[in-house]
Amino acid sequence: MGKERLSWFRDFDTVKQGGFEHGDVAWFVGGQLNVSYNCIDRHIANGKGEQVAIIWEADEPGQGKSITYNELLREVCRIAEVFKNAGVKKGDCVTIYMPMIPQCAYTMLACTRIGAPHSVVFAGFSAEALGSRIVDGKSNWVVTADGGMRGSRVVKLKAITDQAIADIPEAAGGPGLVKNVFCFKRTNEDVNFVEGRDLWMEDLCLNARPYCPPEPMDSEDTLFYLYTSGSTGKPKGIAHTQAGYLLYASMTQHYVFDNREGDIYACVADCGWITGHTYIVYGPLCNGGTTVMFESTPLYPNASR
Repeated sequence: MGKERLSWFRDFDTVKQGGFEHGDVAWFVGGQLNVSYNCIDRHIANGKGEQVAIIWEADEPGQGKSITYNELLREVCRIAEVFKNAGVKKGDCVTIYMPMIPQCAYTMLACTRIGAPHSVVFAGFSAEALGSRIVDGKSNWVVTADGGMRGSRVVKLKAITDQAIADIPEAAGGPGLVKNVFCFKRTNEDVNFVEGRDLWMEDLCLNARPYCPPEPMDSEDTLFYLYTSGSTGKPKGIAHTQAGYLLYASMTQHYVFDNREGDIYACVADCGWITGHTYIVYGPLCNGGTTVMFESTPLYPNASR
């Protein structure tokens, strides 16, 4: 399945080694690939460039749009180039606190393109919750939006982000831990900008190159971090690696949901949860399908099961 469903820059030597007893389980050891390449480039090479990759259903009917694989590649690469120009390197954690807009998926894929693990924080979480995850991930970069829409109600995400950063303890680096806040425009809220730290992502993307080479990643390099909700204790950061996770996402999205060529697949979840990672972004796009993003999603993931 690894060879059938994924494209590799370097073939793997071993399918599986280690196990749960010692916590050293590893999949596809020696292999190299890139998740962004698997989710975008190879489908374009196979003639799907003008196929719709993402259908975005906005909070207000009629405001949504469709994004082809060609468009997706350009948008992802521009953000990846912005990150590289800002100093983000392979292995650096990028925190994403965004509404359910296409730019959220673009940003996740841009991180995978350059090998920077992302940490997506659900946009319904508080400043305290966001700040604790920035600190735990030692994240120097945060991506957000001026605001988000949830059932016709505006959530002031940039203001919450500012509060989260302001409250970072000095022992953890203080507010200076965050070098840049990249902000997308969604609701045209009045926002406070810290000079030298805060930047409009759209302005930066205007001058960014629309192609960024995908970084070859080892199968067991970290792909992303995702935190438990913290409802029963301190949130625990779970690290997901590249190849094993992507194959899991591809296989389950295909077989569990009986997804077939030409189907339009909709998962009514949020990218702030593992459900959204796997069944809005990585699974459907790895399989070369059309996925639907809903801007107004249920507040908690149980509502989407």
